[in-house]
Amino acid sequence: MVTRQFPKPSEIFDLLHFKPIDLNGRRRRLNSALTIWDLRRIAARRTPRAAFDYTDGAAEDEISLRRARQAFRDIELHPSVLHPATDVDTSCEIFGGSSALPFGIAPTGFTRLMQTEGEVAGAGAAGAAGIPFTLSTLGTTSIEDVKAANPNGRNWFQLYVMRDREISYELTRRAAKAGFDTLFFTVDTPVAGQRLRDKRNGFSIPPQISLGTVINAIPRPWWWWDFLTTPELEFASLSSTGGTVGELLDSAMDPTISFDDLDVIREMWPGKLVIKGVQNVEDAKNLVAAGVDGIVLSNHGGRQLDRAPVPFQLLPDVVKAVGDRTEIGVDTGIMSGADVVAAIAKGANFTLIGRAYLYGLMAGGRQGVDRTIQILRDEIIRTMKLLGVSSLDELNPGHVTQLRRLTRDEREAYGAQAAASELKAKAEREAAGAKK
Repeated sequence: MVTRQFPKPSEIFDLLHFKPIDLNGRRRRLNSALTIWDLRRIAARRTPRAAFDYTDGAAEDEISLRRARQAFRDIELHPSVLHPATDVDTSCEIFGGSSALPFGIAPTGFTRLMQTEGEVAGAGAAGAAGIPFTLSTLGTTSIEDVKAANPNGRNWFQLYVMRDREISYELTRRAAKAGFDTLFFTVDTPVAGQRLRDKRNGFSIPPQISLGTVINAIPRPWWWWDFLTTPELEFASLSSTGGTVGELLDSAMDPTISFDDLDVIREMWPGKLVIKGVQNVEDAKNLVAAGVDGIVLSNHGGRQLDRAPVPFQLLPDVVKAVGDRTEIGVDTGIMSGADVVAAIAKGANFTLIGRAYLYGLMAGGRQGVDRTIQILRDEIIRTMKLLGVSSLDELNPGHVTQLRRLTRDEREAYGAQAAASELKAKAEREAAGAKK
């Protein structure tokens, strides 16, 4: 029998510990975010719909993006017990240099649209964390300003081949002069993907103020204050703006890009040359044979060809084919540190985050990007400790199983079988009751 007593006031007061109220709204908001998904929810509240959808959306029915994220959800991690991993080393060597973590910031276009600090926030946060930052050809901060924001860290440049080749060549020369050490030669954008959210939102560059945008801006005055009181929003590397992103890409990009262009850029570029946008094994073999320094498996975050291969699922076959001859990066769909760990275990040398970084940027500028990196770092370290590994080199394919999802026919058959079993059990219970 439980013995009860009247509560003593002193014991009650001992249990009361009030957390101090943080008067800094941004810090309070960001500290409440425990996952990248939390940052996404904050970003959606604080950013006008057209700008948020430009970041969050993908091509056509957005099947590629959903499949990429689902692929990471459908993994099973296999820990080793009684294998202490108290001190975890998350550092790695990639493309001729070091990184404190097995991920870097991917190239993202028009970044100051999401939040006015843009690439400066991303580059500064990457430098502070000891990870690489990649500037897009369609970035809204110049090559030189990114270098100033991250003077001692690793800066990479993502290059599109333009119809006017001299634009691409000049960007290549400027990036080399500024000390960028790796060039991402991007091959998955001969033309723009069909980004339906942008069309439905009437999104254009620069953003146009209409009745709809005014209504959407009412609960988000801080974004518009930043937009209207900072330098004009434009591409740092391109002079032409106006129209949708798709229209701008189609007018600037050249669908005739070929290995000849790769040869020209390789002659110009003094650092590491990496091909971004590889989506099949045969292309990976051909590029390695052509002597590139690395490849990035990517379907452009699902923003180009919908139903394109999922990079994470393609990874094992590419590793088997060329993993001993080149370094392999992977992006698209990464939303947690466990996703990063799974990619490394499956054979990737490195990973890149795009939307995850932008959600943090929209949620809180530079501090939001710092929070993104902190969340992923903590998740990586915790996942590695729970797996019983102390370094990235200890991760192997045995730590990860890709669970097969049931097809629709299998789900229907399973449901019918379950329903029949339940009816049979019910009949047996009723028959047993009748006998009693």
